Amino acid sequence: MKKVLVGMSGGIDSSVAAALLKEQGYEVEGVTMLIWKKDSKYPEPVSPNSCYNPDKTKDLEKIEQVCSALKIKHRVIDCSDLYEAKVLENFRAEYISARTPNPCIWCNTLIKFGYLVDKAREETDFDYFATGHYARIAKRNGRFCLLKAVDQKKDQSYFLSRLSQDQLSHILFPLGEYRKDDIRKIDVSYGFHEEGERESQDFYGGDYSDLIGLENKKGSIVFTDGRVLAEHDGYWHYTIGQRKGLKIAYSEPLYVVDIDSVTNTVVVGTVENTFKSRAEVRNVNYVSSLDFDEDVYSVKIRSASAGIDAHVEKTDDGFFLTFLSPAKALTPGQSAVVYSGDAVIASGIIEKAY
Repeated sequence: MKKVLVGMSGGIDSSVAAALLKEQGYEVEGVTMLIWKKDSKYPEPVSPNSCYNPDKTKDLEKIEQVCSALKIKHRVIDCSDLYEAKVLENFRAEYISARTPNPCIWCNTLIKFGYLVDKAREETDFDYFATGHYARIAKRNGRFCLLKAVDQKKDQSYFLSRLSQDQLSHILFPLGEYRKDDIRKIDVSYGFHEEGERESQDFYGGDYSDLIGLENKKGSIVFTDGRVLAEHDGYWHYTIGQRKGLKIAYSEPLYVVDIDSVTNTVVVGTVENTFKSRAEVRNVNYVSSLDFDEDVYSVKIRSASAGIDAHVEKTDDGFFLTFLSPAKALTPGQSAVVYSGDAVIASGIIEKAY
């Protein structure tokens, strides 16, 4: 009998993932990672509904209830030191550099599917690691391919796009073939959660600038032509593409189109100024293929966005994107994920946009 270690959060998806795997005949064991560091220099989130939170009492109680109902073992592994060093420090450094990071992507590849799995193997052996993510894995042409989930609205392949071939070879995504509505029905049938129970969990339940830890510093908000329109309290309070919170009266909506960390300047413009046609992408992870042999690919530049058609050219240190139609708010620091149909071809970090 194959043994599967299931990452459990106490939510519907991970609970049903464990149940489905047990139904399929696997020996199942649960594991939960703790990412809050007791002596952390980072502040507690205002809202408790976040991954990064010191009080996981209710989550752990729910996990124990689910594991008890399934008659499976459960353990907790402290990942807080590495989470702070790799995820939070990267988050802070990127914002200070006037870039917008993807903390969930780095958490997945380095912590959840990395350190957590390695640490668990020190205590017990298992064949696979599974989670409640909505994605699929298939082997094609000798490579492990990451595929979009059947439920496109819940697909999380964007957040998993930096997983390595070795990681993918030992991962199961039991929810990938299901739709969310079906998972909710299965959850209710097991009695894990109340019917209609709401669920959502952000990376950080508060103002992201709280994690930056910088004192406010006055700077200018300028229009694309150089006109000073207003003052701000620090460029790190803003991201490319931002519209809300600018507090500027203007004849049409304004968006952040550039940020200069050296001069502490935020540049704004109209919606036309947010569109760009090309981007340089570096720090690449190749998934389903090592090259780009198709004329046009679909590229996601943020998790919730639809794919945008683009030509993709491999370079010495990454790849270059040329969009068939201008893309809105191409943001340095964010991930650009290249798809061929349902398959993730490659994922990299946007360095520059033109």
